Amino acid sequence: MHSNLNKPENTKMKRYMVGALVTLALLASVHVVGYSAKAITIKGSDTMVILGQRWAELYMSKTPGAVLQVTGGGSGTGIAALINGTTDVCQASRPMKTSERTKLKERYFTTGTEIAVAKDGLTVYLHESNPLTQLTLDQLKSIYVGDVTNWKDVGGKDEEITVYGRENNSGTYVFFKDNVLMGDDFSPMVATLPGTASVVNAVSKDPTGIGYGGAAYGKGIKFCPIAATAADSAFMPDAEHVGNGKYPLSRDLYWYLRNKPEGDIKKLVDWVLSPDGQAVVMTAGYFPVQTEKKE
Repeated sequence: MHSNLNKPENTKMKRYMVGALVTLALLASVHVVGYSAKAITIKGSDTMVILGQRWAELYMSKTPGAVLQVTGGGSGTGIAALINGTTDVCQASRPMKTSERTKLKERYFTTGTEIAVAKDGLTVYLHESNPLTQLTLDQLKSIYVGDVTNWKDVGGKDEEITVYGRENNSGTYVFFKDNVLMGDDFSPMVATLPGTASVVNAVSKDPTGIGYGGAAYGKGIKFCPIAATAADSAFMPDAEHVGNGKYPLSRDLYWYLRNKPEGDIKKLVDWVLSPDGQAVVMTAGYFPVQTEKKE
């Protein structure tokens, strides 16, 4: 009996089968490569969410295969996600609390890694028509605890003040409470809004309104210069006065990690702190965390 393997049609069949196997192997390799790169998740501060998104867009455009997923929700939400293991990076506009570090240590045997990635001046927003030229920290506190309810009592018009603020899971809320109210409670008359953009939007439509948030959210309103005390000069939250600390509500913006950065996350952190990454900070309306000292 003679074999049919050498017949032309069988030779074509073998070539077809080999080609199909190679194609399947290539598809399998593409499938594996496509899903082997784990996305880096970044979650937290609403103040920082636009900054985080801009970092992500530019970094992914420069780094083949990198996948970054950025979401907001507030600093407290981001820190909780870090503790629960549902985010790689937490963005926070306030330092982590001792209680939060304790929870992190109980679960991962580490108190986490804190990285200052940008600077911000927590900004007081007024309607563009408000003639007020400055406020002191004491006056600002009096407004937000409810002791002052009329603009005339702080040098403005004879009008009732409408007060806007952030929700309590916000790092900006915590920073304001700690550094302006000095731990006292907000007045129940403060209208709590979900996100800095919402506060800006409310004040831009309300001639009697006042609000607070990040310096990057400045559309449709004006910034109020702030003085530490009545005897001090008032400063705007600009690059010069946030950079040198003269603006009374200057603050760092943070990334928190469970451990010291390694691998792809270290590459990302290094880039964020590089001149390219810090240039994005400026375009987003914030200020570099590292400034060059002039001789």
